[in-house]
Amino acid sequence: MMKFTKMQAFGNDYVYIDAIHQELKNLPELARFVSDRHFAIGSDGMVLICPSDKGDFHMRMFNPDGTEGEMCGNALRSVGKYVYDHRLTDKTELVIETLGGMQHLTLTVTDGYVSNIRADIGEPRLSTKVIPINTEMDTFIDQPVQVLDRTFNITAVSWGNPHCAMFVDSVAELDVEKYGKEIEHMTSIFPNKTNVTFTEFVSRDYLKIREWERGTGETIGCGTGCATAVVTAILTGRCDRKVTVEQIGGPLLIEWDEKTNHLFMTGPSHTVFESEIDASHILQ
Repeated sequence: MMKFTKMQAFGNDYVYIDAIHQELKNLPELARFVSDRHFAIGSDGMVLICPSDKGDFHMRMFNPDGTEGEMCGNALRSVGKYVYDHRLTDKTELVIETLGGMQHLTLTVTDGYVSNIRADIGEPRLSTKVIPINTEMDTFIDQPVQVLDRTFNITAVSWGNPHCAMFVDSVAELDVEKYGKEIEHMTSIFPNKTNVTFTEFVSRDYLKIREWERGTGETIGCGTGCATAVVTAILTGRCDRKVTVEQIGGPLLIEWDEKTNHLFMTGPSHTVFESEIDASHILQ
């Protein structure tokens, strides 16, 4: 039997598995299995906590379709809670290795358990070669792109995984699946596909978003999506450096520090339940 923990941060739910003390195989198939909401556990994906030679731990994340993602802000913060609450560490300052780079966490502990996590996800990568984007421009900021029957002004950012954001009048009234799926698969622009953040301006310190995640579909929480919305808002002159971003799953505080150029996200993560599942047909 494979042990796992179901966790969520603003409704962005993943299945977390200790890959330090359990031997796992066939990871894409395992991710598809555990993510199935009808026949298995159900989640926005699978996250493995692995040993690291570069940091305190190595986070590997997989989408429900079995593809491996580079980074996820909500999953990253949840990993911080997982390793502390499961007594894999007693440190409150952690360095987590991801495919998107080395990430830094600061944990707030209350009565022996993590109650809040601040993640330093580094500098937004705006180079079109890094994101990547098929264009001759060095950056892709507020550029008009025709998507089906309408035009969006799109800004592209990478956090180790490609993101883009655009402003709409109302996220509640937008057909997120229609436009999100189309933009995700615009490989003529985004050769590695992209995460898509639809953003609504409320005030200089408050935004609303809805997120279409690459390989997943719409999710009710996305930390790097929130960060992308804030970077887009600041680069286009709409917001100040500290912004609360309202997701369907709840508000996340994002700060783009002017001195370091780093993005910080602060918010809680929650353990839903812990259990075991028979995955022998995949792990054997």
